[in-house]
Amino acid sequence: MSPTDSYTRFVNRPFGKQVAKTIGLPRPVPLRRHTPGDRLASGPILVIGDTEAGDTIAEQLWAESYDVRRDPGLKQKFSALIVALDDTAHPRDLSERVLQVSTALRGLEPNGRVITVFREPQDPSVATDANIVAVRHGIEGFTRSLAKEMRFGATTNGIILSQEVTMAAPAAQAALRFLLSGRSAYVAGQFITISSTAGSLPTDWDRPLADKVIVVTGAARGIGEAISETLARDGATVIGVDMPAADEALTTVMNRIGGIAVQLDITNENAATELIRLAGQRFGRLDGIVHNAGITRDKLLANMDAARWDSLIAVNITAPLRINEQLLAELGQGVVAENFRITSLASTSGIAGNRGQTNYAAAKAGIIGMTQAFADQLAQTGGSINAVAPGFIETAMTDAMPTATREVARRMNSLQQGGRPVDVAEAIALFHADAAAGINGTTLRVCGQSMVGK
Repeated sequence: MSPTDSYTRFVNRPFGKQVAKTIGLPRPVPLRRHTPGDRLASGPILVIGDTEAGDTIAEQLWAESYDVRRDPGLKQKFSALIVALDDTAHPRDLSERVLQVSTALRGLEPNGRVITVFREPQDPSVATDANIVAVRHGIEGFTRSLAKEMRFGATTNGIILSQEVTMAAPAAQAALRFLLSGRSAYVAGQFITISSTAGSLPTDWDRPLADKVIVVTGAARGIGEAISETLARDGATVIGVDMPAADEALTTVMNRIGGIAVQLDITNENAATELIRLAGQRFGRLDGIVHNAGITRDKLLANMDAARWDSLIAVNITAPLRINEQLLAELGQGVVAENFRITSLASTSGIAGNRGQTNYAAAKAGIIGMTQAFADQLAQTGGSINAVAPGFIETAMTDAMPTATREVARRMNSLQQGGRPVDVAEAIALFHADAAAGINGTTLRVCGQSMVGK
């Protein structure tokens, strides 16, 4: 929890817990987050559904000595429930397994995980079969709603398998591990679509980014600092980029993680050329970029001026577009790796809109569109592009908000608390791993299932 979240600390002490229970106040709990060496789950994992996906998942987990159970009638505690629904062909097929989940939920431990696995609703091979399309969309609704019923830090999310993709695909395994682990602490009610079998498994799941060279813009503080630290923890060498005014903070971060600090204005038309030159000179390669740099210039549209609008658009969407176009023009021709990875920071404001943020929402929705537009081009050489849309993340900026506004924003999600910068960083680290190549063109919300938008 955030150091400033005194309410969450209070309700997790004996007296505060009793007060909250007596008068019916929210009781958010500290979330389980990842540290290197952690197991994916601390207790038994129940796999429901004798399907291809269910059998594959059970075999994968058994191979790593996890305590996997297949009997949903067991009266015991579980750290995770995995619900294989990849064979459903009609809404009536849901009943048996959903009711098995109902029974098992009573034994789900705090900070537990529920993961549904099913087939892509938009699969063109079944597009005219109304029964199949209906049930697959039905699973989406079930998953989102169940996520809102979770308590004590538990989450529900889904893995969607595209046509002919199985749980043996590297990206499917990477997504499963992410959603089971503490890396997904602030991800709830969301879906990761596995669109292809591309990618390769790491030799060490604790260092999936070993030998990667990745640029992070806006790396000096806040979410950018957390992204840099997390990528370095997972084995990457980070080229941290920020404005000259942030040089001291940027240098401190890069020295701590063994990266290199670069003072660069990303709106410069030659920014990408300079990054390629520097990466080639220092490392001989560039494997990915994280577009984190961004600004806010909030104002109601009736009071908006050109300076506020144009400066925000230039930093938040025009610069990433230009840099991506220049990087892709160099794809596989020397420094820029063929399997290049791009991740950009979108926002829940770009999905649902936000009062006083027409400029910001336009830019962040543009990031989502850019992600979809470049996906096919990158996939052709084994690369990928994705976006992460944070919700309420505890930063210096949110600490400066009025107390009442901040408290309301913290509680307006299924986990009833704000996220941390590391929660955003964990999702970005997932997307940059070789195993995740089959996740492409998607936007993953890291928002605790915010009540704003989906």
